[in-house]
Amino acid sequence: MANKTSALIVSLVLVIAVLSVAVLYAFVLGPAYTGFVVDRQTEGVERGVQVAVNNILEQVQQNGFVQIPLGEDEEGNAQVLYLAPFNPQQQQAQAQAPLA
Repeated sequence: MANKTSALIVSLVLVIAVLSVAVLYAFVLGPAYTGFVVDRQTEGVERGVQVAVNNILEQVQQNGFVQIPLGEDEEGNAQVLYLAPFNPQQQQAQAQAPLA
């Protein structure tokens, strides 16, 4: 009888230990790891955006403009976005110049 009681106690302690580890992982370790992964992914995206913007600015400085392909329209024509520096003083001077 003592062997059965001690075996039952050991098995119950093991079940409690396994359940405790499962609860600890589900509510502490799992969310902490997921948060870590999300933070790293966010850093990677921010770094990628910064690299893309820097490349666009570098091309504008070198060429005076940059072409960004957007795909095709319904007719199959290539769609391109042109970016160029904007100078408000130059725009204002053009608007004030008399038409010939």
